[in-house]
Amino acid sequence: MFTQFWNDEAGFIVSAELILIATLLVLGLIVGLSEVEHAVVAELNDVADGIGALNQSYMYSGFSAKKSMGYGYKSYARGSAFNDTKDDCDNNQCDLSCDMPMAEGYKD
Repeated sequence: MFTQFWNDEAGFIVSAELILIATLLVLGLIVGLSEVEHAVVAELNDVADGIGALNQSYMYSGFSAKKSMGYGYKSYARGSAFNDTKDDCDNNQCDLSCDMPMAEGYKD
């Protein structure tokens, strides 16, 4: 029965109809994938903004231990600090874009 169904050509879709359906499916896929791409880029942009907004400053104080008998230190370590400043591209300050449009003709 399956072989008879496989070999039966009655009701076969005409190639023009098949091309039309395939074209509509491909156009729908292109539009859908474009929207997915825009959504992914927007979400990754949100993640990048969140990372750029993190304050990465740090500070730790120094410590020392004096000798029990006499003068001087047994051990001593200095403290350190780093102040995080805003970078050029934090929070969408530099966008990826194309050059300005130019008129046709010779370019300088």
